[in-house]
Amino acid sequence: MQGKIAIVTGASSGIGRAVAAVFAQNGATVVAVGRSEKELKELSKEVRSAAGSVKPHLADLHEQSQLERVVTETMDNHRQIDCLVNAAGIIKNGTIETTTVDDWDRVMDINLRSVFQLTQRCVPYLAKTKGNIVNVSSVAGTRAFPGVLAYCVSKAATDQLTRCAALELASKGIRVNAVNPGVVITNIHKRGGMDEESYDKFLTHSKQTHPIGRVGTAEEVADLIYYLASDKASWITGATYEIDGGRAQTCAR
Repeated sequence: MQGKIAIVTGASSGIGRAVAAVFAQNGATVVAVGRSEKELKELSKEVRSAAGSVKPHLADLHEQSQLERVVTETMDNHRQIDCLVNAAGIIKNGTIETTTVDDWDRVMDINLRSVFQLTQRCVPYLAKTKGNIVNVSSVAGTRAFPGVLAYCVSKAATDQLTRCAALELASKGIRVNAVNPGVVITNIHKRGGMDEESYDKFLTHSKQTHPIGRVGTAEEVADLIYYLASDKASWITGATYEIDGGRAQTCAR
């Protein structure tokens, strides 16, 4: 990663934050995109002594103009893009009967449309560097779970977007892959409306639903993303990697 420029969305917390940190620690300059200026500044301070650096970029990917600004300002400031990690994501509770159109649109905007648009805008620059893209999907993209309809659909679509983009961009030397985590300790569920007590119960129950007997960490997922973005994965494209403690292998329980 030495000397490479990476855009990482969702870098304020969770998996995106862990990805930004490991990339910077291995020499990359990371354009860390997020909605919390405080968290982005703290991340930058944490990796200040690393081989690379973190450049905070405050943006809400729901806004079209801010999506475009991520790419244009990265090129203005750094003149190249070697890697795009689409880690921004939100979750909303709701079934096929109760999901509101507003919640559906919000989830699709962040979890899918931003991935599509950032990928599309980065292609010309990734083609020049023979760069790559890693999308953060979910076990919910490969398995159906009740009560989070929009989230499941958005992640299934992310997996297919990954495969289609990998096929279409291979001739340009651009690799596209995705990771499909199981339950990972982040803030996504609490931001989606789950209170502290419910979240604690969810994590405890997840020890039973994940065959390996525990939930994952953001750092574990970030290490896989780092590998896929590195030259060691130069012959991997169009893959969706399960990193879920065996969750996708289980039946409903």
